[in-house]
Amino acid sequence: MEVPKRAGKERIAYKGRIVEIVKQPMLVGGKRFDFELARRSPGVRLLIVKNNKILLTKEFRTELKKYDYRLPGGKVFDTIGEYHSALKKKGDVLAHALNAARKECKEETGITPIKIKHIHTSEAGATISWDLFYFLVSEFKVGKQSLGSGEAIYPEWHSFAEVEKMCLDGKIHEDRSVAVLLRFLLSSK
Repeated sequence: MEVPKRAGKERIAYKGRIVEIVKQPMLVGGKRFDFELARRSPGVRLLIVKNNKILLTKEFRTELKKYDYRLPGGKVFDTIGEYHSALKKKGDVLAHALNAARKECKEETGITPIKIKHIHTSEAGATISWDLFYFLVSEFKVGKQSLGSGEAIYPEWHSFAEVEKMCLDGKIHEDRSVAVLLRFLLSSK
């Protein structure tokens, strides 16, 4: 079986504030076609751990039309344009992600990380380009949240056993975070 090869420059079919639709000309078996994918600026998620407990946020999610338990986090770049600018400058996206993790941690939870370490990067899939960078926060200072307009976020500490149950019973909807949480919990046993 022949592997598809690039057959020209990608073009942007649609560009929103944080998402774009990309068409990449490809060639396989002498036939030309457009490979289409959605690209989103990367995000960060934080596993904040203390005394065998993990800090989750109970957050109203517009796309779910209800509250969801989540790992604190957010976007690395506010727009897809900022993401492209960083890539053009050959910037280290992981360094940008670390800065965003620190910022999101403080804003959403009021916690200032002292010890923070990158533990995993999750890639969304073949036709969706959206990386999530996961960071472990094991030492921190507690302060006050500084939420943005329209954010309803309530930090709650849960035991490792509670978090495992929440992962398995669907109380945490972001499946990529469920996988990272379960791997973390299994490695902690």
